[in-house]
Amino acid sequence: MTAPDTPEQAATPPHPRRVRQRNWLPSLVWLIPIIAAAVGLTLVAKILIDRGPMVTVSFRSAEGLEAGKTKVKYKDVDIGQVQTLKLAPDRSHVLVGIQLNKEATGFDTEDTRYWVVRPRIAASGISGLGTLLSGAYIGADAGASKETRKNFVGLEQPPIVTRDASGRQFVLHTEDLGSLDIGSPIFYRRIKVGQVMAYDLDADGHGVTLRVFINSPYDKFVTMSSRFWHASGFDMELNASGFKLHTQALSTVVLGGIAFRDRDALVDGAPAKEGAEFQLVDDESTAMKEPDGAPQTALLYFDQSLRGLQPGATVDFRGVVLGEVKSIGVEYDNARGEFRMPVVVQIYPDRLGHRFRDETGEQRRSNAHLLRTLVKRGLRAQLRNGNLLTGQLYVAIDFFPKAKPAQIDPDKVPLELPTIPGSLDELQEQISEIAGKLSKVPFDEIGRDLQGSIKTLNKTLTTAEQTAARINNDIAPEMTAAMKDARKTLNAAERTLSDDAPLQQDIRQTMQELSRAAASIRILTDYLQQHPESLIRGKQEP
Repeated sequence: MTAPDTPEQAATPPHPRRVRQRNWLPSLVWLIPIIAAAVGLTLVAKILIDRGPMVTVSFRSAEGLEAGKTKVKYKDVDIGQVQTLKLAPDRSHVLVGIQLNKEATGFDTEDTRYWVVRPRIAASGISGLGTLLSGAYIGADAGASKETRKNFVGLEQPPIVTRDASGRQFVLHTEDLGSLDIGSPIFYRRIKVGQVMAYDLDADGHGVTLRVFINSPYDKFVTMSSRFWHASGFDMELNASGFKLHTQALSTVVLGGIAFRDRDALVDGAPAKEGAEFQLVDDESTAMKEPDGAPQTALLYFDQSLRGLQPGATVDFRGVVLGEVKSIGVEYDNARGEFRMPVVVQIYPDRLGHRFRDETGEQRRSNAHLLRTLVKRGLRAQLRNGNLLTGQLYVAIDFFPKAKPAQIDPDKVPLELPTIPGSLDELQEQISEIAGKLSKVPFDEIGRDLQGSIKTLNKTLTTAEQTAARINNDIAPEMTAAMKDARKTLNAAERTLSDDAPLQQDIRQTMQELSRAAASIRILTDYLQQHPESLIRGKQEP
């Protein structure tokens, strides 16, 4: 170290030398944000990797749904969560944004179904009771399509059958739904084997189409010869054989139901294909009867009241039901100047036997000729009373040999059959005629004559009463005196004719003498018969 050159330099301390230290390591303060950012990026990456597709489902309302809380489940396994709830621009429904998980990628196909699971009471039973505590959630049913989509329309009711169910679907056609509903049971030999999936009104409005599902392995019992019928409530039948009651189960009384069975149990038919169509009839007896063939429409004109005749009433031929009444009406006949009552009926000719089955050519012409012959012999339609209590009528087809002649045209459509007035109407006409005759009887004159006769009779009775009184006053005392004299005479005769009376004793002695005299005469007579000469010579000495 060198000494200072001057005293000033010796007194002033030297300046420190600044040396910049080399900074090659980061500060520990930055370590925490870096780690946090790394963790965040990892989580974001994991979320992006694990996140599935985003879909939007529309529902009528968002009741029970909450963004960020409501789960989407499939077989009670979480496959997603509701992320957003928005009102549609037209305010008719809500849009529910659902974020699906990675393993739920198959739930964005075109035929996937979504619905809200809430507590419900339906024909199939009570469902969704578990949501009373856990809250509502969205159920899902995976589709089988390969096409994907992002927007879905949610179901307002849970589907009865999911796509993973084992079985087959069939189509039923019926005139009306009756007491059936979605979820109504289907029975085979009183065993529940399926349920109603859906129903819809036909396009023409003349019937209802139902889609039903039969569970496996019972779906193999549905063949092309199977017959389906309404099994709702009770099927009661009262006829000459007695009273019969048919029912499938007590649940069908409230919920309705369908039953099916093969018409011919001895024939082992092949199972019906998926989507096969069948007819649903009203009862088992209708389902099991022989096919009726094609019906034929006929027109009947009646000149009487149709009160008591309803559509559906039977058309009867000597106890055999040939068809039913389809409609009734009224129309004015210009030629006759009066109203007529047209009745349209539907007849099944096959029920009359194979002779009347719908044929072509020569057979059809033969049937037309036979029909003309039957009409000439008196074939007519007549209204008859089927129930005296309710007054219901039915159409009877029978032979009336004394009916007026009629002609028909078998080629006319619809076929017009001649009619004859009913027996009840004839009785009413006879009663009306009797009433008319009774109305002509001069009851007033008869009443006046009867009153005059009654007055004359009263005068006669008064005169007779006066005569009786006069007899009682004038003749009665004399008759009393005569009766007393007669009584005295009878008493005297009684005393004379008594056993101890002298006259009786004298008469008794006289009778004895007469008896002895008669005996002597008898002896004399006997002697003279033996000795007639004694009358001349006298009695000889012995």
